Amino acid sequence: MNYHHAVRFLYSLGNEVQTAKFDLERISLLLGALGHPERACRFVHVAGTNGKGSTCAMIEAGLRAAGNRTGLYTSPHLVEPTERIQIAGEPVSQGQFAEMFDEVHDTAERMLEEGDLDLHPTYFETVTAMAFMIFARSALDVVVLEVGLGGRLDATNVVLPALCVITPIDFDHTEFLGKTIQQIAAEKAGILKPGVPAVFAEQPSEAEMVLRAHAKGPYTLSRDWAISDLWLDPRGSRFRLRGREIVCPLAGEHQVENARTAAIALEELGASTDGIAAAGWPGRLERVCDRPEVILDGAHNAGGTRALAAYIQRFYAGRRIWIVYGVMRDKDVTAMTSLLFPLADRVIVTAPANSRAMPPEKIPAPPGSMVTQHVSEALQAIRQAGPNDVVFITGSLFVVGEARALLVQ
Repeated sequence: MNYHHAVRFLYSLGNEVQTAKFDLERISLLLGALGHPERACRFVHVAGTNGKGSTCAMIEAGLRAAGNRTGLYTSPHLVEPTERIQIAGEPVSQGQFAEMFDEVHDTAERMLEEGDLDLHPTYFETVTAMAFMIFARSALDVVVLEVGLGGRLDATNVVLPALCVITPIDFDHTEFLGKTIQQIAAEKAGILKPGVPAVFAEQPSEAEMVLRAHAKGPYTLSRDWAISDLWLDPRGSRFRLRGREIVCPLAGEHQVENARTAAIALEELGASTDGIAAAGWPGRLERVCDRPEVILDGAHNAGGTRALAAYIQRFYAGRRIWIVYGVMRDKDVTAMTSLLFPLADRVIVTAPANSRAMPPEKIPAPPGSMVTQHVSEALQAIRQAGPNDVVFITGSLFVVGEARALLVQ
């Protein structure tokens, strides 16, 4: 198949959250038939609720700056699925993606015919297998591997990593991971392996207790590495960590903890922390226009929304704030909008082109809010913003991805 046919087939497998396969049997059988590519690389395995993508990006940037040839696997993508699989800081080509899809898909079809698989691998299982194949053939020194959902039964949890990292844990995907922080933490802790060192970001006390109880090897608590000389501005931060200066180019006070966690991970791996300064992570407090300022942020759960609200209050108090908001139906919309909408002078609700999107008229927006049916329509509306206004486009990474594709050329 060509790239567009491959992507269409992947989407036909269904939403990767709703169709998630919560055991490792199918992915393990598939990888076995492919020659176990997941055993060919050195991995850093990263789980958590918030900040795991940012932390992955900073670890990968640090490893690459230290002279390593790196791989990076993250999800979801913003615009194109190729973003999920990166080699040396660059997404794989559409040709590489399509070629590897064919190999994995043909193997799965053969296994189905022979009765070795119950169903075709899911969207996430398929792309995960593709990533392992690409990494195995790319002569890499190390791969930074982000968990998709949870940890214990996530399709990435077939590797024996060199290091495990768990970023801050909060409520999200409770229908799959559990209704309490302790239950969610136990699922995240499922990536921990005997004898493998781990780094735990600062956690709620009940989550930290679970992680420590599940630890199977030596672990480092980020809070034991004290931060000093912290300096923050709207575009990043700088601080000292045991005498090392850490420059974090990702905006938001919450990124300080992610940068600290990434720096400790790099120390564990024997790499310099200097490369963190070159990290990029699109769609997370990403400024894409200046007058007016337009900032994209995929704040799609309560923790991410609290971080965005804190950022607005810290750096944009007194400015006229616009919020463009669209969200998925399975999110705690009332809790998130109650944090954000009181900060806005103008609210525009919208919906991404996704079957799980909440109809914009059902989003609990304040009186006088504008209702738009498409992200492109919402972007037309923000043309009314003044040059000194600030527009935040948020609520879902699907909204952010659509907006980014239209705004960033």
